Amino acid sequence: MTEQDTLATARYIFTTGRIIHDRVQRVATGACMRMTGGKLGNLSSPQMNMIMMIRVRETVSVTELAALLGVSPPSVSTMVDRLVERGLLTRTPCDQDRRKVDIRVSPEAIEDIARVEPTILDAFVEMVEALGPKTAQKWCEVLQQVKQVLEYNHLSAIQGRQNG
Repeated sequence: MTEQDTLATARYIFTTGRIIHDRVQRVATGACMRMTGGKLGNLSSPQMNMIMMIRVRETVSVTELAALLGVSPPSVSTMVDRLVERGLLTRTPCDQDRRKVDIRVSPEAIEDIARVEPTILDAFVEMVEALGPKTAQKWCEVLQQVKQVLEYNHLSAIQGRQNG
């Protein structure tokens, strides 16, 4: 593959990934806004994105979350403060390092997310059905490889920080 082909492929993957991300954000934010009686109503897309990112990882530090979101730790800390005040996130001292704080999604917010997830998954079910089983299977195989590369790069970065 030429350098130009690689760049074009990277641009296509980035653009398509962005479209998928934006779709998930719209569906999730819309589902939360329609929810009654829960804590997730009236969340902004960045707040919803942060909560979902933390939920997938279960526990993160402010520094890790800032790196994942591509923003400064003070910005993340401010957002976390607001979401803690609303009862959506919790902060607890880290067991391994008392100077750090673990950020988690609150049990109440996890219950609300569980009520919203079927709506989010329905959007993907529609997409999988429209793609058909063969294409959906190929997509899963590609995503598995992408996940492995990203996890390897994440581990390498952590090890580099620990050694450096």
